[in-house]
Amino acid sequence: MTFARTGMLFFVWAVPLALLVYIYGMRSRRRIISNYCSRDSWSIVMPHFSSGKRRVKYGLVIISLLLVAVSAAGPQYGYKWQKIERKGVDLFIAIDCSKSMLADDIKPTRLERARREVTDLLSMLEGDRVGLVAFAGTAFIQCPLTLDYQAFHLFMSAIGPDYIPVGGTDINTSILAGLKGFDQNDNTDKAIILITDGEDNTSDIKDALDEARKNNVKIFCIGVGTGESIPVPDGQGGFVKNSQGSIVMTRMDEKTLRFIAEQTGGRFVRSEAGDMDLEQIYRQDIRKEMERKTLTSSRQKLFEDRFQWFLCPAFLFMVLSMGLSSTGENRVKQGES
Repeated sequence: MTFARTGMLFFVWAVPLALLVYIYGMRSRRRIISNYCSRDSWSIVMPHFSSGKRRVKYGLVIISLLLVAVSAAGPQYGYKWQKIERKGVDLFIAIDCSKSMLADDIKPTRLERARREVTDLLSMLEGDRVGLVAFAGTAFIQCPLTLDYQAFHLFMSAIGPDYIPVGGTDINTSILAGLKGFDQNDNTDKAIILITDGEDNTSDIKDALDEARKNNVKIFCIGVGTGESIPVPDGQGGFVKNSQGSIVMTRMDEKTLRFIAEQTGGRFVRSEAGDMDLEQIYRQDIRKEMERKTLTSSRQKLFEDRFQWFLCPAFLFMVLSMGLSSTGENRVKQGES
């Protein structure tokens, strides 16, 4: 036998406590009665009193408490097999980790806000596999496709500007990295959510778009930032400067991001106040429009709940204890009448 809620077994300690209360009550009762009459005259003063019946009554109450405590712990005995299927889509989230994501025009910073929005998205996922791509001037898969959302969150919390050895923003490479993370032999619908604040300053995105269309992968682009040119933070309280000593400026390239989304059947969202519409993208564009297919299929052992084995006797013993008390009272009343 196993227990579903072993913590509830703590209430078993109520049984010896109740027993101590009973013993203390009986001794106190005898001491009080002894102050008024001797033990030999108890049968005359209390002709209907039965210490044996009182012991039985409290014994039934204590047994009931024990059975209720065991029942609350969720006893389980025996099991049956149930087929479990998890359906969903494959989803890669590509997050820009360049230094410009440290800008605080979106509080607390663009990168931290992106992390929070993605964390909220994880709570909405229902059987979908999710992976993480971290990118700046280069890109790599930080977390492969997984159903373990807690593990994904741990990988996501570790990314930052110092995590990527190459500066800049290479959108083409980030998309290709996500595409390589998908199982091309799997017919599950696939999508990439691209979260970035800067223009692609390294290469053309034609190769990535061709590969995405070839594999029917939709790309949803989240443009983070106010749209105005701002200095790129260096992570040390200053700003990044070029070889001429001028401060490097960056701005969101809405035209490119919108083009990527349109070319792959996705959608572009401009996030100026931190709202990335990830919930709407997931519920309206991914869950409704994309086909959710079986990702895993397995058998799960389900144990049978047996709480009624303990709860029913507990109820019966409690009723019996109440009946003993009533019978005693009725007999006293009949004798007096």
